[in-house]
Amino acid sequence: MLRLTLLSTLLFSAFTLLAQEISYQLKMSKPQTHYFEVEMQLNNFKEKELLVKMPVWAPGSYLVREFAKNVDRVYAFDENGKPLNVIKVSKNTWKVEKGKSKNVKVAYNVYAFELSVRTSFLDLTHGFVSGSSIFMYIDKYKEKAGKLKVEPYVGFSTITTALPKASESIASDGHKEFRFENYDQLVDCPIEIGNQEEFSFTTSGVKHTVAMYGVGNYEIEKLQRDMAKIVEAATNVFGENPNKEYVFIIHNVIDGQGGLEHTNSTTLSVNRWTYSGPEYLGFLSLVAHEYFHLWNVKRIRPIELGPFDYDTENYTSLLWVMEGFTSYYDELLMLRANFYTKEQYLSKLQSTINYVEGSVGTRVQPVAHASFDAWIKAYRPNENSANTTMTYYSRGAMIASLLDAKIVAKYKGTKCLDDFLQVLYQKYYKKMDRGFSEKEFKTELANFLGENMDDFFAKYIDGTEIPPFNEIFSPVGIKVEDVSSKSPSFGASLRQDGGKLMIRGIRSGSSAEDAGLSVGDEIIGCNGFRVNQNALEQVISSLNAGEKMNLLISREEILYEVQVQMKEFTKPQFQLKMTSESTSSLLRNYMLRTL
Repeated sequence: MLRLTLLSTLLFSAFTLLAQEISYQLKMSKPQTHYFEVEMQLNNFKEKELLVKMPVWAPGSYLVREFAKNVDRVYAFDENGKPLNVIKVSKNTWKVEKGKSKNVKVAYNVYAFELSVRTSFLDLTHGFVSGSSIFMYIDKYKEKAGKLKVEPYVGFSTITTALPKASESIASDGHKEFRFENYDQLVDCPIEIGNQEEFSFTTSGVKHTVAMYGVGNYEIEKLQRDMAKIVEAATNVFGENPNKEYVFIIHNVIDGQGGLEHTNSTTLSVNRWTYSGPEYLGFLSLVAHEYFHLWNVKRIRPIELGPFDYDTENYTSLLWVMEGFTSYYDELLMLRANFYTKEQYLSKLQSTINYVEGSVGTRVQPVAHASFDAWIKAYRPNENSANTTMTYYSRGAMIASLLDAKIVAKYKGTKCLDDFLQVLYQKYYKKMDRGFSEKEFKTELANFLGENMDDFFAKYIDGTEIPPFNEIFSPVGIKVEDVSSKSPSFGASLRQDGGKLMIRGIRSGSSAEDAGLSVGDEIIGCNGFRVNQNALEQVISSLNAGEKMNLLISREEILYEVQVQMKEFTKPQFQLKMTSESTSSLLRNYMLRTL
């Protein structure tokens, strides 16, 4: 028995010594060239050939971005430095013919000059790494743990990331080493490298580090206080925060682009002067949105969204839940954190409903379809998109508000949408450690509400009907009045471009479409007179339904005369008002979760 135990121990030790090892080294010796230099060290892989892949997309941003396009030639070497043959076998895959070599180094450069929350960037001011656009992986080995060594440019002093440190010590050359449990974690932790200003705050039992790149009108003490309020409000929804540490990377730029969520961090891109006035509330709402995602989509998620397939699109019809519910909560958290009054919050909800129901595309594209087709439509809009599509962000937020009201009314104020999300969090994330299918989500919702949801889904999720807002909202103390009205409408949106008056959009079924106008037409004159945008809009506003105007247009430098007859257009609009005190307790629970 002793011999067998000793033998087993020796075999286990030998296996451990020969286990596959993956490590990365990230350099940036010449930031002005915008190239990151990457090395992958692959030890003890038995295969004679290894497939090395670059992802085609960044989780959280549903568009194939073809990150391989920024990769220059890929090289490989054996343990003696001898070059190995590398063959590109698909758009994002390289085959390394390693033969009997035990240890292989793969080296490549990545051009990084697109500063967004989903792409990477490098210049003499800083470097930003969005992992899926920089780090390749070995096919079939994404679950392997490993290490990352970051060697910053000599002029960069700070590295900010949510990746756990491999050690607390800092090398004399400034490099730091981090560890990752698997490839998903490596690319889920963006890295800011430069001279960013860092500060921190602790709330809900979690240390939050904030890294600020770029100048701006921010005040650290104000951000520490206000961001903490958002964190507390979000944590209260679920009753716990799953992180021990969290990282905000904030890029203060001219053209802010929003945010991208990660499991224990986020990257925000905002205008550098956003920290005062009304814009500041928009910033805090963005913080709330991305922070709420650490639960909703990173842990509560469709089964299709993790583990990820980085080679192709990952389709799901539930983005209206992941992004839509999060959009609903980013405003609700602003109310609960006392940045909005109830009146301001109700105005925000009214604006969302009117935007959704007043859009032509919302009668064409169901929100489930909008979710599924995000890959081919949402991120690739054209001049006709407004006529045929509706964002799953806004319509999903509207659906969330309806479900929240139904739950509050059903349980007479003792439960709300928070409680349903807690069910999903506890069951699918904490107990089952997996995502849910569309069928499972629908079943869980039906069970929670105690009613069949087939009709609701058929009409408002898989269909495009206008919900009975007053019927749903009135039990929680909100009266909804239909204030839609008919008015004459041209149906074309205009823009001044280099002194020319151009058509940039045409609503389907409109007077402009009936007249044969197209996007890209230049309007030169109206009723015999040259016009600019103001002059034409004055003419349009003076016309009644059935009246006509004559336009002179240029299309492909050929002049045409077009007659437009004005038609009436009905745009659905609703007005929300709080009702009497008789339902005030339900209203408070619907908005504030004051149980």
